[in-house]
Amino acid sequence: MSIGSTEGVGYGVTGTASTGTTKATTSDDKNMFLELMVTQMKYQDPLNPTDSSQMLAQTAQFTSLEKLGSIADQNAMILSTQLAFGASSMIGQTVRWYDEKGVEQSGKVQGTTYLASGPVLSVDGQKVPITDVVSVGDAPTIQAPSTGGSGSTYVPPSGTPSTTT
Repeated sequence: MSIGSTEGVGYGVTGTASTGTTKATTSDDKNMFLELMVTQMKYQDPLNPTDSSQMLAQTAQFTSLEKLGSIADQNAMILSTQLAFGASSMIGQTVRWYDEKGVEQSGKVQGTTYLASGPVLSVDGQKVPITDVVSVGDAPTIQAPSTGGSGSTYVPPSGTPSTTT
């Protein structure tokens, strides 16, 4: 069984946290592992049986992998909760962010909404994802870097493109 690369973490607050895998995928992996193990035992040479210590090691490795998946889900939920508390603590604060054109915006946070993609702040009637916020409070104005004149999409200082529409 191969182990895939680290997956992204979803920031959903209203449901269970997601690490990019689904329960169906985990269940499918578990069933595939068990089917392979049973098939291996079924077709083993009776005169040269499979080493039981190897079978035990594989089972222990699979159990360990299941537990690590559970820990990843719990960590995603903790991150999601921290983002929710962070967003709610911004209510009444002045925040600054860059819009999709690269222009610095600022305003006072009136409330927050929790979506599957993460908390979205309501700032003076605009919806601003918490990941687009670059400062909170009365911080000095931040100068936006030039776009280079090529008409390319502006990338905020965080390195992720703006998700505001």
